[in-house]
Amino acid sequence: MVKAKVWVLDRRPLGEPTIEDFKLLEEDLPPCSDGDVVIAAECLSVDPYMRYRARKMPLKTTMPGGQVARVLESKSPSWRVGQYMVCYPGWRSHTLVTAKELKEGGLGSYTPLPDLKDFPKSTGLGVVGMPGNTAYFGFLELCQPKSGETVLVNGAAGAVGSAVVQIAKIKGCKVIASAGSQEKCEWVKSLGADHVFNYKTTSVTQALKDAAPDGINCYFDNVGGQFTLEALPHMADFGRVSLCGAISTYNDETRDKGQLVANSPFDAGLIITKQLRVEGFLVPRWIARWMEGLNQLKQWVVEGKLKYQETVTEGFENMPKAFIGLFHGDNIGKAIMTTAATNGRKPMTVKMTSFDWFWHLVAPLQLVTSWL
Repeated sequence: MVKAKVWVLDRRPLGEPTIEDFKLLEEDLPPCSDGDVVIAAECLSVDPYMRYRARKMPLKTTMPGGQVARVLESKSPSWRVGQYMVCYPGWRSHTLVTAKELKEGGLGSYTPLPDLKDFPKSTGLGVVGMPGNTAYFGFLELCQPKSGETVLVNGAAGAVGSAVVQIAKIKGCKVIASAGSQEKCEWVKSLGADHVFNYKTTSVTQALKDAAPDGINCYFDNVGGQFTLEALPHMADFGRVSLCGAISTYNDETRDKGQLVANSPFDAGLIITKQLRVEGFLVPRWIARWMEGLNQLKQWVVEGKLKYQETVTEGFENMPKAFIGLFHGDNIGKAIMTTAATNGRKPMTVKMTSFDWFWHLVAPLQLVTSWL
């Protein structure tokens, strides 16, 4: 009988999450029946959207999230023992996936992961995966950048923001980027950004006034809140704003009072007079074009045009710690948790520049509800 470790939301976070908001449980998995598989997580994705989900999800239930998992036991003709898959069972060390779930779990819910040779399997949760396509479609489709235009990217040292910076440069744009530490700023600068500033030590207003005297044409927003409030006046006429995330607001409990309040950073008068287009998105909007994005991202990585980093935390017991670290700015690039059994490496930041493999991954439609 396989014992699974499961992190559940034990109490509703008030402001920034704490370790005490989560509880580690153990459960015995049911026997593996005909058509079922038992999987063991090796890499788990750590993402800001999980904080927003924690506001609404039922208590005492498993925290959501994706993982790369290995098949331990299989009674399914479609899966062999030792095979890897990308799936979304949440913060679980082991999972029984039933034949019905494998068949009806939603497009891409249980996707095979080929042999990645010397490259970490966690890459499947990053640049050539959902975060990569978030940058690819969210920037190119909504901002529609033109060569020579000025692009602003905040959260630029994150998995999505760092990809947007580089895609904008590939498209011939001038890039202004912000991050929250000197180390992060230096890395973003190395990716090709023309102007990089630390928003914690530099005035956003002054930085944009200096870097974009003629205005900003495209703004890819991962942060929201005060940053966006200060950035919007610097938009050029007919500018485009792509709203990807609002991590600065995720711990703001005043947003859940059940009352409508005028606390948006978006000035309606400014948007009207500058004739801006402001649009939010969920990346499964482009599910029908998913492979287009992944193929292009793969090509750019192979060509050395798209670089990335992973900040890796080891040990399933440290999953809440890795998650809370997102709100302290602990990660550069994609935040990943690896189980102790993965390969014994210590917590580290891994910088990758290219790889010679590609695999077919379609993001699950259930991610839509993960972000709502």
